[in-house]
Amino acid sequence: MVIKMPKIKNRTKKIAWTVSVSVASAIIVFAYLMFRNKPIFDDFVFFAVIMAVSPPTFLNYIDYKWRKAVDEHLPDLFRSIVQAQETGMTLPQALEEASKRDYGPLTTELKQMNAQISWGLSFEEALQALSRRVDTLLMQRTVPLITEASHSGGHVEKVFDSTGKFIQTTILLDKERRNQTRPYVAIIYVALFVFILTIILLFKSFFIEVGGSPLLGEAVMTPGEMQQLFFHMTIIQAFFGGLVAGKMSEGTINAGLKHSLILMLCGYTALRLFL
Repeated sequence: MVIKMPKIKNRTKKIAWTVSVSVASAIIVFAYLMFRNKPIFDDFVFFAVIMAVSPPTFLNYIDYKWRKAVDEHLPDLFRSIVQAQETGMTLPQALEEASKRDYGPLTTELKQMNAQISWGLSFEEALQALSRRVDTLLMQRTVPLITEASHSGGHVEKVFDSTGKFIQTTILLDKERRNQTRPYVAIIYVALFVFILTIILLFKSFFIEVGGSPLLGEAVMTPGEMQQLFFHMTIIQAFFGGLVAGKMSEGTINAGLKHSLILMLCGYTALRLFL
């Protein structure tokens, strides 16, 4: 069973960011007033950051899956339009016929577009409204082509055929790029795990045993302070490493937030369990 992801509006994303950051700020202020200069303060700050990032990350992921599904169904839609026009249908009629088929989340948008046309909106205006609602890069590139083809007349189906092939090629290149960057994303994960393992081994075999040894003189930092320092370094590396992973794999910083969440939770769990 395939779960269809809903579209997430930009207003919903802004509200999620505002609420999450507000709650996280309140938690940090409370922790500062109640647990300042105590080790538990770091835990409060960590979970406040998780609270601030998690809801927007979840919404961004849902919206990303929705947009991806729309783009993947565009070649099928154009192929259906070409077939319908070859039978003698006009462009609006071809779109109306195409809206009767299943194109994932794009089907609902097509039905809304046809409803707008039936209410008296022109084809170009309804198409522009569709572009604004969907708001994917491929849709923004193809709508002007469709509009110009509709104005010029003639063999419009040739434009749709070429556009569909262009979109299909773009999607394949994007998949190839993601496959090629997966090893680099894996390197970021492995680097963090190696860093965590190194910290654990140092503490288990060196810092705890000789931290107070007279051979070293007076210790510059206590084991607790070193543990806190490495905890901060781990969380910072996990957060920014995740952002880099998202930028490499999907091309946006927002896409890296899910990697940051996974890496930070892994780092926190490992250090709290083994140190």
